[in-house]
Amino acid sequence: MAEPRRPAEGCSPRNTDCLERPLRRLFEGLGSGVAGCPWPFVLVPLLLSGGLGAGFLFLPQREENDIEGQFTPTWGPAKADRDFVRQHFPTNDSERFSAPRLPTEGAYAALIAVAAGVESVLAPAAWRDVLQLDAAVRARGYEQLCARSGGACASPNPLLSLQGDAAAAALESLTFPVSGGIFLGAALGGVQTDAGGRVLSARALKLVYYLREDGPAAAESQRWLESFLKDIPSELEALGFASIQVTYFTSLSRQQEFEGNTESVIPLFSITYFLTITFSVVSCLRLSCIRNNVWLACCGVVSAGLAVLSSFGLVLFCGVPFVVTVANAPFLILGVGVDDMFIMIASWEKSSRKKEKSGVKSLLAETYAEAALSVTITTLTDVLAFFIGTWTAFPSIRSFCLYTGTAFVFCYIYTMTFFGAIIVLNHKREQGNRHWLTCMPVGVDNDQAEKSCLYNACCIGNCSRQSFQLETKQPESEHPMSIFFKKYYGPFFTNKWIKPLVVLLYGAYLAGSIYGCTQIREGIDLRNLASDDSYVIPYYDDEEKYFSAYGPRVMVVITERVDYWNETVRLGLDNCIQNLEDISYVDKNLSESWLRVYTKLENSGLINIYNKTLFINNLTILFQIVPSFEWDINRTRDEIEASRFFIQTVNVTSAIDEKNLLNQLRETAKQCSIPLMVYHPAFIYYDQYLVIVQNTIQNVVVAAAAMLVVSLLLIPNPLCCLWVTFAIASVIVGVAGFMTFWNVSLDCISMINLVICIGFSVDFSAHISYAFVTSGESSANKRAIEALSLLGYPVLQGAVSTILGVVVLAAAKAYIFRTFFKIMFLVILFGALHGLVFIPVFLTFFGNFGRSPHNTKCKNLELRFRNDKDCP
Repeated sequence: MAEPRRPAEGCSPRNTDCLERPLRRLFEGLGSGVAGCPWPFVLVPLLLSGGLGAGFLFLPQREENDIEGQFTPTWGPAKADRDFVRQHFPTNDSERFSAPRLPTEGAYAALIAVAAGVESVLAPAAWRDVLQLDAAVRARGYEQLCARSGGACASPNPLLSLQGDAAAAALESLTFPVSGGIFLGAALGGVQTDAGGRVLSARALKLVYYLREDGPAAAESQRWLESFLKDIPSELEALGFASIQVTYFTSLSRQQEFEGNTESVIPLFSITYFLTITFSVVSCLRLSCIRNNVWLACCGVVSAGLAVLSSFGLVLFCGVPFVVTVANAPFLILGVGVDDMFIMIASWEKSSRKKEKSGVKSLLAETYAEAALSVTITTLTDVLAFFIGTWTAFPSIRSFCLYTGTAFVFCYIYTMTFFGAIIVLNHKREQGNRHWLTCMPVGVDNDQAEKSCLYNACCIGNCSRQSFQLETKQPESEHPMSIFFKKYYGPFFTNKWIKPLVVLLYGAYLAGSIYGCTQIREGIDLRNLASDDSYVIPYYDDEEKYFSAYGPRVMVVITERVDYWNETVRLGLDNCIQNLEDISYVDKNLSESWLRVYTKLENSGLINIYNKTLFINNLTILFQIVPSFEWDINRTRDEIEASRFFIQTVNVTSAIDEKNLLNQLRETAKQCSIPLMVYHPAFIYYDQYLVIVQNTIQNVVVAAAAMLVVSLLLIPNPLCCLWVTFAIASVIVGVAGFMTFWNVSLDCISMINLVICIGFSVDFSAHISYAFVTSGESSANKRAIEALSLLGYPVLQGAVSTILGVVVLAAAKAYIFRTFFKIMFLVILFGALHGLVFIPVFLTFFGNFGRSPHNTKCKNLELRFRNDKDCP
């Protein structure tokens, strides 16, 4: 957005142009240099873009779309906890595999069989289909790569052992969630039981085929999973189950689908360029074959494209990871680049009309003096917002902000050099009276007097058949949109009956925003990392519908040496475990503790554990009874270095539940006198809840402070800065609140946009308020009308150009890109709403507050504001 020029010396509220004057002289010198020798400023950016664009050769090496690495906090506590578990409880997939004891999700293929209609998956027909499905998976060579325990493959479902004639009777005698000492909460879903817990029916059954990850088998397992994903759709179709419906998922699925998001958005780039070029051309179109600015508009879009090429190439050369979120950046850069182009064209047109006999150096120097400061303000605020956004715990946000902030810098440089040189070359064409398309000389053909206006405009020079030289002498006409804002829009909103309605509208906006902020959801849903038509979505739906009653089975790890043989220590530890079990998200009946079983053996008189030697030596008896307990104790010959227990969580069905579960477990463990750690692989993703709000607030506050400093230095007026502060806070609250109503959560994707909205808030608000406070009109209403007539159309045009840059993302099939569009749309909508409605009306309530007494002497002076985006 452009900044209006200041009134004459002595008329401004404060004489604070000590920074503006040297900047103007600097830009005038740059404009003269570009005008004096334009071709180097055209060729050097092209060559530089070509050279830096070679950085795209490193793109395959820089792509880092690891979901955990990019979308979880870099220093999340769960990552350190996982390292501890790996070190003290190493896994052995070939001999003693246990899924709950894995420090990671493991390598697996999962299938959910849902009974067709209202039948039970345990009904004979459905059960036969389940067995046939299991046989089909095993026939793919699963037995050679399966994770093993006790010399056999780990069972994908404990009920699969029930086969033959006894199966029907066994299925009818099942109890839930535990049957015969086996936990079925993760095996059966949609279960209905009688009063005694006997299973009456079950809607779904889950099969999970774990593969080995240790040694050379890891690569083979990955190939098996890739082959599984490739062939399973056709195999399911060939099997043609009538009694069950099957959805599937693997440990590779989430990552593969996430990486595919970038490819899905590539076709949208061409649509964006088409829309942006079309909007630019239409905005700057003239009914004159000589003064038509079509090529300027196209080159403005090219300039933004060169900025993307150069910046991305440079950052790739520097080794910054390229993540999926960065694919949003070119859409935003195009919209903002076009915004700067409009400012340059408008300033050039006005300079050339005022000084029609001046040389090109003088014209471009004045153009740069007028436009470059405005472009500098908007660029500086946006770049600061992005670089401040790199202060985050999420690598994906750091990468996006680095790529986009660098692109804005190059966009600014190329606007000041490449596009300025294009303006000079286009001016020379106009001076030569040459056609905009063919560059052939154009003159008046007296024999074509009866030709149509369209023919004259295309082939002679203009509709009225006047020569180009005569046309340039016509007085400057006011843009129709400026007339609309001056005669209709401004008087309407400054009407005394409309102002209360605007206040009520803002009150409703603010109330809705605050309510939305209280309801905002935190964290990224992993299903949103896949496209809408992905096969993983039905699997997630089935899992949520039928298997959400039982959540993660959490490890409770004693991280240091303790005297387990001391009864006081055991009682204290058991008390800590009970405190964990008392959490509402934990089912105390499903806990698993080797120490409790060991203590029961001692109470029954089978063993003695009252001294260190007996306690450690008698552990072999425990391991004979429950072999898996050996994997829960890390011991040396005479010490227990660490040990672990397990608790079962329930009803963890939403992001709020995940956040509360993690906080309550960790807080309870911290209060224990014995050093405890709670861990599950899902906690690595839950860690985002610990920092997402804190990081967002930190970045927003720091960025807002930086924006205010920039505004105070370059647009120095206390009242103006007050309204900039108000607009930033109000827009941020609005965007954050209305995210909730549009089903957008506060995650590392939407967090990017909340930082972006600060820069745009400054763009939309600073210049309207500054035009108001520097106006020489006698009344507040007139000053508001003048500010709107001068800057209303630029605000509107800038908003439209930016939205056009991202609107195609609304059609994307991936949540990441749709979210970017949604929040950018809210940012632009609310920013423009504040700039065009709320702030002009609110300013009228303050009358002459903040105005210098000198302003009353200025109303008869010519106030030279400029409509920056007016492309005549």
